[in-house]
Amino acid sequence: MWSNISAAPFLLTGFPGLEIFHPWISISFFVIYVSILLSNSTLLFLIREDRALHEPMYYFLALLAATDLGVTLTTMPTVLGVLWLDHRAISHGACYFQAYLIHSLSIVESGVLLVMAYDRFIAIRNPLRYTSILTNAKVVKIGLGVLMRGFILIVPIITTLSGFPYCKSHVLSHAFCLHQDVIKLACADITFNRLYPIVLVSLTGFLDSVLILISYILILNTVMGIASGKEQAKALNTCVSHISCVLVFYVTVTGLTLIHRFGKYVPHVVHIIMSYIYFLFPPFMNPITYSMKTKQIRNGINRLLSLHRI
Repeated sequence: MWSNISAAPFLLTGFPGLEIFHPWISISFFVIYVSILLSNSTLLFLIREDRALHEPMYYFLALLAATDLGVTLTTMPTVLGVLWLDHRAISHGACYFQAYLIHSLSIVESGVLLVMAYDRFIAIRNPLRYTSILTNAKVVKIGLGVLMRGFILIVPIITTLSGFPYCKSHVLSHAFCLHQDVIKLACADITFNRLYPIVLVSLTGFLDSVLILISYILILNTVMGIASGKEQAKALNTCVSHISCVLVFYVTVTGLTLIHRFGKYVPHVVHIIMSYIYFLFPPFMNPITYSMKTKQIRNGINRLLSLHRI
C-alpha cells in the first residue's frame, strides 16, 4: 500500500481559498516574471556587448543577473501552470530537481553578494591595483567556486528525499517544490534532513552576511582615511547599489524565516505571499537598483538605445 502511495505525484498549491481569483492573480505574476526576464536579460546583454563594462564588478553583476534568471525560470513554469491551468500534479523526480535548483541558486545568490562585497573592498582599498588583483582568470575561479559551493552543498538533502517513502498527504503548500515542504510528507527518520539545513544555513547564508558586514566595516574604515569629503562620497557611492541588493536579499530571507519559525497563528496565505516575495522581489529589484544607481550602467543603456534609434 505504501509503495502505491509513495508513487503518487505531489500536488502543488496556489492560494488556498482564492482559487476563483487565480486567473487574475496569474496576470500579475506573468507581468512580474516578464519584467524580471527582460530586465536581467538586458543587463546580461549590456555587460557582454559594452566594453566599458568589462570589469570585475560587472562580471559579478552578470553572475547575479544570471542567478536571478535561473531562480525565475525554475519557479515560473509550475507557478503559472497552477494559476493558469490548475495543473497541480508534479512527479517526484521533477519536484526533487526543482527543489535542488531553487535551494542551490539561493546559496549561489548569497555567495555572489559576498564576492561583490569583496570586489568593492578591493576597489576602494587598492584602486590602483584593482584590475591586477581581480584578473579575469581570478574572477572566473571565484565565480566557479561560488557556483560549485551552491550546487554541491545542497546535494545530500535532495538525494535523501528520493529514498523516503511518502505515505502522508501528497499536497505541498506552494506552487513550487521546497525541501522543507516535501520533507514534512515523508514517513521515515528525517533527522539528517532537519539538522543538515541548519548547519548549511549557518555555513552559507549566516557566514556570508557576517563577512559582508566585516567587508563594509573595513571599507568604511578605509573611506574615513580619505582626506577629501568629495572623494569619500564618491567611494561610498560605488557601494550603494550593492548595499541595496544585500538589504533586499537578507531582509526578505529574514522575513521568510521569521514567518516560518514564529508564524504559527499567521494565516497560511501570508506564508505563501512571503515565499513569493522572497523569490520574486530580489530578481525584480536588482537590475532596477543597478540601473538607477550605477552611472556606467545608465550610460550603457543610453548607448544601447541610441544604437537602436540609428
